[in-house]
Amino acid sequence: MNSASALKGRHTDLSRMNPMSDSVLVSGSQLFCREPMLQRLEHETFDVLIIGGGITGAGVALDAATRGLSTALIERDDFASGTSSKSSKLVHGGLRYLQQGEINLVYQALHERRRLRRNAPHLVKVLPFMIPILTKNGVVSRKIARAMGSAMWMYDITGGWRIGKVHKRLRKDAAFVHLPTMPKERLASAYLYYDAAADDARLVLNVLRTAAANGAVVTNGCSLVELQKDAHGAITGAVVEADGRRFTVSAKVVVNAAGVWADDVRALAEDHHPDSIRPAKGVHITVPWEKVRNDIAVVIPVPKDRRSLFVVPWDELPDGTFRHCYIGTTDTDYQGTLLDPPCTKDDIDYVLAALNATVNTNVTADDITGVWAGVRPLVKAASSGRTADLSRHHKVDHHGNGVITITGGKLTTYREMAEDTVDAVLQRLDRKVRCRTRNLPLLGAVGFREPKPGAPDTHLANRFGTLANEVRSLIAADPSLGEPLVPGLPYLRAEAVYAVRNEMALSLDDVLTRRTRARIFDRGATLRAAPAVAALLAAELGWDAAETAEQLASFTAQCEAEEHAAVTAEQHEPKPV
Repeated sequence: MNSASALKGRHTDLSRMNPMSDSVLVSGSQLFCREPMLQRLEHETFDVLIIGGGITGAGVALDAATRGLSTALIERDDFASGTSSKSSKLVHGGLRYLQQGEINLVYQALHERRRLRRNAPHLVKVLPFMIPILTKNGVVSRKIARAMGSAMWMYDITGGWRIGKVHKRLRKDAAFVHLPTMPKERLASAYLYYDAAADDARLVLNVLRTAAANGAVVTNGCSLVELQKDAHGAITGAVVEADGRRFTVSAKVVVNAAGVWADDVRALAEDHHPDSIRPAKGVHITVPWEKVRNDIAVVIPVPKDRRSLFVVPWDELPDGTFRHCYIGTTDTDYQGTLLDPPCTKDDIDYVLAALNATVNTNVTADDITGVWAGVRPLVKAASSGRTADLSRHHKVDHHGNGVITITGGKLTTYREMAEDTVDAVLQRLDRKVRCRTRNLPLLGAVGFREPKPGAPDTHLANRFGTLANEVRSLIAADPSLGEPLVPGLPYLRAEAVYAVRNEMALSLDDVLTRRTRARIFDRGATLRAAPAVAALLAAELGWDAAETAEQLASFTAQCEAEEHAAVTAEQHEPKPV
């Protein structure tokens, strides 16, 4: 393992290199080691310290590092362990935002979608979406049909066409092929348009690893204790805690990218709680693909509500079918725990009611194989109303003492959010450096070629890009690592080993929930495989029998709590907001 001083020297060399250089991108895996990161964190002085390892913080770290700022990022739990691993996993403009008059937001998001497709083609994939036009008593509302057609053209004009395809209208039979579980007698026609999808947790990790390859210090399992100030009240750094030990990190500027916890960080800087965040819970459920059988994403209406849900196929097989399908998301005010919010019976009933109003296969709670629930950090508006109607624009706040807070936004626009935030950091430092992330390929993107449909290497290629060779080399050295990590899911044992050695995975949950998505797609199969996975990780992380048992018990308890919440009604009926 490299010493802190050796890594410091390497950091200096990397910061002088073109961030688009292949040599930087290829070497990224060797730089993502936690212990040297912690040593640097304690002994170096940074231009900027970022609090929060979700997509927002990751984007800020990458932007700052590529502009030559000495950059550090700390995450209390695991990377993307909050909202950033619990999204709808879509990289999209947001068709519904046009209905709310958010044309500029859609325009910006579609531009960022194009950049992400170019900068991370191994992670961000084009995904067709279908909006079925269903009849009511055998009649299609002309008003609805006209409005839908206008919305489709507006989406294309705003920037949807940049994906290389424009929308089209499908006849009844053509639409039915894409979702053969629809009641055909109610189907009139459909609209087809194009957006994109990505594994959100893997995108976050990829951005962070790219930031580290460009010199950023990045670590998980490191919590903020307090902010340090000089005699004039200006921020000079922070006291943090990692592995049971506290130490001070020196920094000229602190960026608060803590998402739904942003107000808690602001309270440390301002000595009062600002109450600027309105949490909104979003829930998704996973079912076996055979229950729905859609070969593209479908937008379905929610009965007696003004919302729609996405029905997205996941994990395509060589024969063109899929393993799973996920449905979501809800959008409700939320006042509960921000850490691991529950997916309750009320949430599940809401999603199933919408799904069963569109398909005729009678999907029940017993069919659900996985769930996830996240909390959006929406910026409070002066007027109250539905959280679904709150703007997804982001907001950068300068607090005057060296703390800058970034809130709001969405997964798709993380890069633009980061650019605006680092502009504010540079203003505080009285420096000017142009943004370099607009055309910056992420790790694994350089030299990536889209695998042919049905190719045997598709899974690794679409998760690691050109870095898939590093995973393959593990299998070449130990063929047993080529076996499934969780039977019935596509992940390999080598991916768990790689996660520990190159992706800073520290726990069983890190590997089964975020480095792979096994838990959210098939919780039962994942629980059954957990003992074998724990044994594999124990050999890598040096766990003894007691620690291995504790890891298993903790993961099992999380899964059992998830199962219990799914059959428990909320004490107070959530407002349909």
